[in-house]
Amino acid sequence: MTTIKIISVLTVLHVASYVCGQTVNTGALTIAPDTQVSTLGDFDNRAGGDMINDGEFFVYGHFKNDGLLSFSPGQATGLVRFEGMYGAQDISGEGLSEFFGVRFDNPATQPAFRLSGDITVNGNAQFVDGIVYNRSGGGLVDFGPEASHEQVSDRSFVDGQVRKTGDAPFDYPVGNGGYYRGASASGLSDIEGYFTSNYTLENSDARHSHFNKEERIVFIDNEEYWEINRTGGTSDMVLSLTWHEETTPAELLSEEDGKAIHIVRWDGAKGLWVDEGGVENHEEQMVTTAVSGYGIFTLAKVLDEEKPDNSLEVYNGISPNGDGKNDFFYLKGIEHYPDNTVEVYNRWGVLVYEAKGYNNTDVRFNGYSRGRATINKGKLLPTGTYFYILKYKAEDGRAKDRSGYLYIN
Repeated sequence: MTTIKIISVLTVLHVASYVCGQTVNTGALTIAPDTQVSTLGDFDNRAGGDMINDGEFFVYGHFKNDGLLSFSPGQATGLVRFEGMYGAQDISGEGLSEFFGVRFDNPATQPAFRLSGDITVNGNAQFVDGIVYNRSGGGLVDFGPEASHEQVSDRSFVDGQVRKTGDAPFDYPVGNGGYYRGASASGLSDIEGYFTSNYTLENSDARHSHFNKEERIVFIDNEEYWEINRTGGTSDMVLSLTWHEETTPAELLSEEDGKAIHIVRWDGAKGLWVDEGGVENHEEQMVTTAVSGYGIFTLAKVLDEEKPDNSLEVYNGISPNGDGKNDFFYLKGIEHYPDNTVEVYNRWGVLVYEAKGYNNTDVRFNGYSRGRATINKGKLLPTGTYFYILKYKAEDGRAKDRSGYLYIN
């Protein structure tokens, strides 16, 4: 039996009236914790309607919010479950729908959810079944600073814009054409900044000619691209893009001596594609790099001919067991480049170490967690693969950077 609890210090008028199977709220409606409420048909929260959901709210039809829809401050509960029973569901309205948790579970013909209103996720989003389509409807899926998602797959993702606020690493649950093709952002430093991302399974040459490119770029992915913009704040980004045999052209994935897969970006000011660099992780089919700008990104095959400074060599394996062998991250020749910074990230993009003026003596990474926002600061990090970024000034004064994978055993 469904129970509705209406809690208000004021007299509540015209709350939850029903017209032709439609649930309409024009007053104040609160769903208390440990309470389940189901709509019989469509749900319409009218302008002036005030709904607080701290329980579970099942929506089986269309959803429209023109009023206030949120959860209680400090309340880490509240789940809106879109579980269509009658076909695709519209999620619309002029009001911002603030969910603590949301679940998308509708096996209808795709896309199962047509989003034209804005929704914010503050807790967790469960992508069980059904694509959330907002590519043409104007709606936005926004994830708050502590928000996360789970179960994203080719069956359920966001086809359109996704925004993430805060400095936590995040894998954007975006896709297109029946494929989930998320982009991962890490290395963020601005807790109030935000980035917006989407993915398109189309040739970017139609928007930005692949003939206009830096010389070292040999072949640009002609099947897919990502658009990632810093729409607030000042944070930089470490970006990871993946390749996929069913969406990424075989010409890009074929191994060739002297060539590597990098991330490239369309530079509007220069009017050409520029090489952002990248380190390949074949186990996870992923390329990672610190980007220098934002906009349209994709993968490309580039000539891997740039020679590092002869006096600088990176030893990318450490075994911090105190035996005097490979106990720290050794950068041979780094003393010639005192103006440097080193950052180390774990595989989830969390910064675990950072330093200025790395010198292999009193400033060095010996496997202990010392990032500015890391967990278990001062603890020995577990065995695994990490990602490093080294930035330094060359002898001619040019700013240079190197990145790659670091193995802790």
